[in-house]
This record gives sequence, C-alpha cells and structure tokens, in this order.
Amino acid sequence: MNSGIAGAAAAMFLVGTLAGVSGLIDSYPVYGGQAVRYLVAAVILLLITRALGLRFVRPTPREALCLGGLTLLGLVVFNVCVIESTRASGPALVGTVLGTVPLALALAGGRPAPRVLAGACVVVAGATLATGLGSGNTTGLLWALGALVGEVSFSLLAIPLLPRLGPIRTSAYSTTLAVPMLAVIGLATEGSGMLRTPTAAEAFGLTYLAIVVTVVAFFLWYRSLPKLGPGRAGLFAGLIPVAAIVTGALLGVALPTAYDLLGAGLVVVGILVGLSARRPSAEPAAGPSRA
Repeated sequence: MNSGIAGAAAAMFLVGTLAGVSGLIDSYPVYGGQAVRYLVAAVILLLITRALGLRFVRPTPREALCLGGLTLLGLVVFNVCVIESTRASGPALVGTVLGTVPLALALAGGRPAPRVLAGACVVVAGATLATGLGSGNTTGLLWALGALVGEVSFSLLAIPLLPRLGPIRTSAYSTTLAVPMLAVIGLATEGSGMLRTPTAAEAFGLTYLAIVVTVVAFFLWYRSLPKLGPGRAGLFAGLIPVAAIVTGALLGVALPTAYDLLGAGLVVVGILVGLSARRPSAEPAAGPSRA
C-alpha cells in the first residue's frame, strides 16, 4: 500500500511540473510537439520492454477496445481538449474543471467509502482554490469537460489492461498508438509546419515531457492504480496544481499567493482524509478488474 501511495503521489506531482516547462515549447507547433513527445516516449518504453524481456502480448478483443479507448480519450482527446480550452479561456478554467478528477474517479470507481468521498470533495475544493477559481466562456468550458472525460478514461480504461499487460506494456502500447493519431490532427490543423527543428530550449522541454511526464509518470501511475483502486488513487490528482505552484516558485516564475497555499493545504488534508478510509474488500485491486 505504501508503494502505491508513493507512486501515485510522485506520478501526479510529476504531471504537475509540466506547467513549469510549458513556456519552453510555447512557440513550437502544438500538435506536432505532442506527436514528437509520444514518439520519443514510445521508443523509450518499447526499449525498456525489450530490455526487461517482456514478450509482446496480443490484446484480446476486449483489451484492444479498452486500449484504443484509453489512447483516443485518455491521451489524444485529453491533450486536444486541454489545448483548445486553454486557447479559448486560458489555463485557469481547464485547471479548475480537472480539479474535479478526484471526485469523478471516486464516483466512477463504484460505491466509495464515505471518507474517500469526503476526502475527494476536500481535494476538489483545494485544487479549485489552487487553480484560481477559473472562469471563461462556454466554448472553453465544453473543451474543459472533454478534458475531464479524457483524464478519467486514462485511469478507468487502464484497469482491465493492467493485470495482463502490466504498467510498462500498457504505457508502451498506448503511447505508440497515440503517435499516428496526433500526427493526423497535426497535419489537419498545422499542415507541413507541424514539425521543425526545435531550439535547444524546446528540445529540453519536449524531452522533459517525453521522459518525465510520460514515461516515468505513466509507469508510476499504472503501477499504483491497481493497488489503490480508482477512488483512492484519484485523490492524488489534486497534487497537479500543487506541483505547478511549487515548480513555479522554484523556477522564480510566480510566487504562491495565500489562496494557492490554502488550496495546497486543503489538497493535502483531503488526501489524508480519503486514505484514512478502510478499503472495501469488494473493490477491485491487482487482480482482474494509467503525465
């Protein structure tokens, strides 16, 4: 259990650090950059799979459906919706909507224990404060809701895959499938300009996204998810805005406000409340049942 808690916390914190490096790739073609990110991550994950001697596992029809949905919704649609919501309304609105992920996962994972549900509500309140009580327009809200569906799908659709594929193969297969999908979107929206030689800063940003936010965070999250279950694991999604605040402070980009600190404190309290609940024996764990 402790390894699951540590892994989930580390995974979500690493995902939150992407805000600190996003400025490095602001000028790089958006969807081309995402395709490059997942291509690099897929190559690394496939090499790790080979180095560990993990044989190729052919997904069953049900697993193939889950894998396709995980890739399409959890990776591609999620990234498209976050990008378009940010363009329409700025980052605060989508950050606030994604702050409801703990509550959504707690409810979607079955009948949550009262403490898990209460903890998820506290985490949502803290994440909302930490992201600045986002506001925006209807277009931005609809894109943000799409991102929420993608983020929840990233976890729920992985649960049936993890017992047989494991965290490394699940990450490798999904990132590999995401590359052509994002490339098609890039060609449709950015044309031949979807790829260009990155500057040194852009190369560092893309490499960080590929290795830290994708390879490492995906593996840690998918290793922890079966141990904790979606309800408890989802509590740690509240660490994403907290990590963004910490990263911004460390890089000197922005100092945290009183609301930021209060929100971060609420997130920590909510996680502790949720984790204090005894896990029901009927909740799916590591047996057949994810920046």
